[in-house]
Amino acid sequence: MAITVRLDVMLARRKMRSKELAQAIGITEANLSLLKSGKVKGMRFETLDAICEVLDCQPGDLLEFERDP
Repeated sequence: MAITVRLDVMLARRKMRSKELAQAIGITEANLSLLKSGKVKGMRFETLDAICEVLDCQPGDLLEFERDP
Protein backbone atom coordinates (compact mmCIF):
# COMPACT_ATOMS: atom_id res chain seq x y z
CA MET A 1 0.00 0.00 0.00
CA ALA A 2 1.39 3.39 -0.94
CA ILE A 3 -0.61 5.38 1.65
CA THR A 4 0.24 4.78 5.30
CA VAL A 5 -2.16 5.88 8.05
CA ARG A 6 -0.36 7.59 10.94
CA LEU A 7 -3.40 8.00 13.16
CA ASP A 8 -1.77 6.12 16.03
CA VAL A 9 1.09 8.63 16.03
CA MET A 10 -1.29 11.60 16.27
CA LEU A 11 -3.28 9.92 19.03
CA ALA A 12 -0.06 9.44 21.01
CA ARG A 13 0.99 13.06 20.44
CA ARG A 14 -2.39 14.28 21.66
CA LYS A 15 -2.40 11.80 24.56
CA MET A 16 -5.80 10.52 23.46
CA ARG A 17 -7.13 6.98 23.39
CA SER A 18 -8.84 5.44 20.39
CA LYS A 19 -12.02 5.05 22.42
CA GLU A 20 -12.16 8.79 23.12
CA LEU A 21 -11.61 9.68 19.47
CA ALA A 22 -14.21 7.17 18.27
CA GLN A 23 -16.80 8.66 20.63
CA ALA A 24 -15.88 12.22 19.66
CA ILE A 25 -16.26 11.62 15.92
CA GLY A 26 -19.19 9.22 16.11
CA ILE A 27 -17.75 5.97 14.73
CA THR A 28 -17.27 2.59 16.34
CA GLU A 29 -13.99 1.60 17.95
CA ALA A 30 -13.86 -1.34 15.55
CA ASN A 31 -14.04 0.94 12.52
CA LEU A 32 -11.43 3.26 14.00
CA SER A 33 -9.17 0.27 14.62
CA LEU A 34 -9.50 -0.78 10.98
CA LEU A 35 -8.65 2.74 9.91
CA LYS A 36 -5.60 2.88 12.19
CA SER A 37 -4.30 -0.42 10.86
CA GLY A 38 -4.69 0.68 7.24
CA LYS A 39 -7.07 -2.17 6.45
CA VAL A 40 -9.63 0.10 4.82
CA LYS A 41 -9.76 0.97 1.13
CA GLY A 42 -11.11 4.46 1.66
CA MET A 43 -12.31 7.07 4.11
CA ARG A 44 -15.04 9.67 3.83
CA PHE A 45 -13.88 13.26 3.83
CA GLU A 46 -16.47 13.83 6.55
CA THR A 47 -14.64 11.34 8.79
CA LEU A 48 -11.24 12.79 7.94
CA ASP A 49 -12.57 16.28 8.70
CA ALA A 50 -13.91 15.15 12.08
CA ILE A 51 -10.62 13.46 13.01
CA CYS A 52 -8.62 16.55 12.05
CA GLU A 53 -11.00 18.77 14.03
CA VAL A 54 -10.74 16.68 17.22
CA LEU A 55 -6.97 16.09 16.97
CA ASP A 56 -6.27 19.66 15.78
CA CYS A 57 -4.18 18.48 12.85
CA GLN A 58 -4.00 18.47 9.07
CA PRO A 59 -4.78 15.48 6.78
CA GLY A 60 -1.07 15.30 5.94
CA ASP A 61 -0.35 14.62 9.62
CA LEU A 62 -2.48 11.47 9.37
CA LEU A 63 -1.65 10.14 5.91
CA GLU A 64 1.75 9.50 4.37
CA PHE A 65 2.61 8.51 0.81
CA GLU A 66 5.35 5.89 0.49
CA ARG A 67 6.76 4.89 -2.86
CA ASP A 68 6.97 1.21 -3.66
CA PRO A 69 10.58 0.01 -3.95
